[in-house]
Amino acid sequence: MKFVIAIPLRILIFFFLGFQTYAQKPYSPPAKEVIRQKLASVPAHPRLLLLAGGENKLREQVNQDPIKKKVHDAILKESDAILTSQPVERIQIGRRLLDKSRECLRRVFLLSYAYRVTQDSRYFERAEKEMLAVSGFSDWNPSHFLDVAEMTMAVAIGYDWLHPHLSSDAKKIIRTAIIEKGINPSLDPKNNNFLKVENNWNQVCNAGMTFGALAIAEDEPELAATIITRAFETIPTSMRPYAPDGGYPEGYGYWEYGTSFNVLFIDVVEKALGTSFGLDQIDGFLQTAGFLQNMVGPIGKVYNWGDSGLGAGLSAASFWFANKNNDPSLLWVQKKISDNLPAGIVRNRILPTMLIWSADLDLSKIKQPQSKIWVGQGDSPVALMRTDWDSQDAVYVGLKAGSANVNHAHMDAGSFIIDGLGERWAMDFGMQDYHSLETKGVQLWGRAQNAQRWEVFRYNNRVHNTLTVDNELHKAKGYAKINSWSDKENFLAAITDLSDIFLPGKVRSSVRGIAIADKRKVIVRDELTADKDILLRWTLLTPAEATVFSENTLELKQNGKKVYLTFNADMPLTIKTWSTDPLQDYDAKNPGTQMVGFEAKVPAGKTININAVFSVTPETDSNIPALNSWPVNHHSK
Repeated sequence: MKFVIAIPLRILIFFFLGFQTYAQKPYSPPAKEVIRQKLASVPAHPRLLLLAGGENKLREQVNQDPIKKKVHDAILKESDAILTSQPVERIQIGRRLLDKSRECLRRVFLLSYAYRVTQDSRYFERAEKEMLAVSGFSDWNPSHFLDVAEMTMAVAIGYDWLHPHLSSDAKKIIRTAIIEKGINPSLDPKNNNFLKVENNWNQVCNAGMTFGALAIAEDEPELAATIITRAFETIPTSMRPYAPDGGYPEGYGYWEYGTSFNVLFIDVVEKALGTSFGLDQIDGFLQTAGFLQNMVGPIGKVYNWGDSGLGAGLSAASFWFANKNNDPSLLWVQKKISDNLPAGIVRNRILPTMLIWSADLDLSKIKQPQSKIWVGQGDSPVALMRTDWDSQDAVYVGLKAGSANVNHAHMDAGSFIIDGLGERWAMDFGMQDYHSLETKGVQLWGRAQNAQRWEVFRYNNRVHNTLTVDNELHKAKGYAKINSWSDKENFLAAITDLSDIFLPGKVRSSVRGIAIADKRKVIVRDELTADKDILLRWTLLTPAEATVFSENTLELKQNGKKVYLTFNADMPLTIKTWSTDPLQDYDAKNPGTQMVGFEAKVPAGKTININAVFSVTPETDSNIPALNSWPVNHHSK
């Protein structure tokens, strides 16, 4: 196998600067009177996600499908373990009660499922005890409204699924808590900024409030109509970033959070009201499962750009998308995860929905996707390509464009990762735990050029696999899209114009192209023209041990495997390595990693073309074509 990275920098002036705006299909939210009419005929309890009698089909599916049976058995086993635990207590960590809300949702959902499919009263009694415990909290922490949203969803599911058997007193206590600790605080403007934002807060909080409203709809029909109408009016704001083709701007980890709750919202209203009023047809939304699937590399690690982790977990929402799109291939990665079900699967707090949303799917007949490349534009454009879907040794490359001015983003435009030979050679640090930073007083959520966020070691461009000029930060509001790409079997490629990500006055043009050629090479080529004399830095973050092999080649070794990174350019380069030791006391440690690359002095007006070749033998061929002659067959509008 041979693997190449090529990187040139050259003149290509595009007239696109800033975020791209996409024309979307018109969406008209339903009027409140329409919601009132729908609520007048809402099904009896249970009405949330799994209607009365739906458990019968689940029992049949579990007996017929070994994957589903493993998930079902895991839920029952974990429910047995929960029986002996103490109910969740109101213990706040910093500004958040969120871990307690999530644990309550996990427990109540699993226990309620276990009761519905087994009718074992122990599960009912334990779920009721959990709901009564949190209903007695002083509040659900409305100052951090995600906490309220997930807690409301937790008790709403339990209240609805167990409603026929709850005592009148228990119903009153839980219903009152849903109203007073859940829904009513969302009507206070100081708590409901989530209605205006494009990120996961909108999706999660609207979903939580809607679950609560539907659960108590027969007792509070006007309040329910108000909350559900408001959700239909505001949740489309958070769905705009999926346009035009399903990319999710907050990365893999937050896709699972925001998108899953968006799906929970759509599914619960479709089943309770009979329709989502076309909400699922908003541009890009139904395509977004392709984004999630392609973000997982052949060794099972995620392309963890932004505030994301490396782990690829079971995604219940992917089963919903496979049904909606009538495309079981969207579950290729999920099937691999399900075949080797990790013990921690029961930490997934919405795990029962995997069985609900896969009820009509035969998981034994899932075929691998046909395309080896996936490109998404939007606020955080990515190109994701691989040589094979079924081999851990496949070559996998992810290219990230976009902007730092996006929720949970880092200064990583132009960055990439590479897997090959069963290892990750070019990596991303991903997120640092928020609490570890906030407790040290770090103002983590600013996005301005001088925001303290960019002082966090893992978050700025200097430690990403991209270019840095004069050791400066990237422009926080700069933006790069994927300009063109190729889906040809022997030349998977993508090109991005990075010119706008540098501070003004120093770089006239900067274009990066990455390709997998002949199913064996990764080519990264940079072409850059300087406006002033600059010091250009090219970095690669790696978990491998790196040593200088020759004047233009580095040898990388890990786990008994060896590859070479060879640079060729039309001007002198200084090969270098950099430490990844933290710079501040609040920075996370980064053991077992280092940065490698080069520095080059680029004179004003000079165009520099650079190729970096990553291969199993030292690369001697420096004849990488200019980007304008790459055989790309797709161009962005």
